[in-house]
Amino acid sequence: MNKHNPLSKSGSLLERAAQVYDYVPVAGHQSVHSSAPEILPPEQGYQQVVPAAPRAPVYEGPRVIVDREKLRDAGFIVPDGPVTGISEEFRIIKRQLLLAARGNQKQAPLQHGERILICSAHPDEGKTFCALNLALSIAAEKDNEVLLVDADFAKPSILSSLGLEGSRGLMDALADPDLPVEDCIIHTDIEGLTILPAGDQTNHDTEYLASSRTEQVLNRLTQHNPNRIVIFDSPPALSASPASVLATHVGQVLMIVKADETTETALRDALSLMAGCEHIQLLLNGTKFSPTGRRFGSYYGYGE
Repeated sequence: MNKHNPLSKSGSLLERAAQVYDYVPVAGHQSVHSSAPEILPPEQGYQQVVPAAPRAPVYEGPRVIVDREKLRDAGFIVPDGPVTGISEEFRIIKRQLLLAARGNQKQAPLQHGERILICSAHPDEGKTFCALNLALSIAAEKDNEVLLVDADFAKPSILSSLGLEGSRGLMDALADPDLPVEDCIIHTDIEGLTILPAGDQTNHDTEYLASSRTEQVLNRLTQHNPNRIVIFDSPPALSASPASVLATHVGQVLMIVKADETTETALRDALSLMAGCEHIQLLLNGTKFSPTGRRFGSYYGYGE
């Protein structure tokens, strides 16, 4: 050993480092001399093993087929289709929402940030169009999957937009304590996309949503699947009372504002009803002019 260098010149790098830092090998690990680099299995090394996040069981049941032609004709994102202006816009939108939901090294995730409510002040401002496109965009993620919930109980339209038939849904699970909400989820042939229909309409939709059972049901949607993002297609805030109650159960609200149609007064009134959620963002829909000249999709040859 060199008197100026506390590391011995013999033995592996770990053995020589142990002489200086007084490392104690994990029980059962025997040091060996070898001229080849020594690679230790995780359970025998000096680093603490971090358990992997629990994975949801792989669904192996039947899957319904989504009508791609119907999506294309209605202007929605088509899974595995070409890059378009719409698909690029929603890539940017989802990135901000996923960051708030999952957090990163600079910011903690929002409480219930994985629950995102899509709303608007009035009907026909594009909330379902945005909710479905956002769900289709998130479904393409490698580390997340998405559950799209049709929470517009009076006028559900998610299933018809996808070319699917009606089924039991969220309201049925809220009304019937013996019905597991998991049994109402529809698994599609689009990888990463599942649907929870609205279910049968009642005269007490708002009261069911305000009950303590609602939080229990919503927790079941993610408790066995930590990678799931839940998107709610809400009724218009100024047209139906369930929207304001749903806002108390989510971590993020995306308020759709239609260009040249949504008035400032209507927007302010709608936002006041969403006060149950602290994290609200606005999405301008239907604009045909960008002051910066931004036209996503044209780089790929699609200048829509």
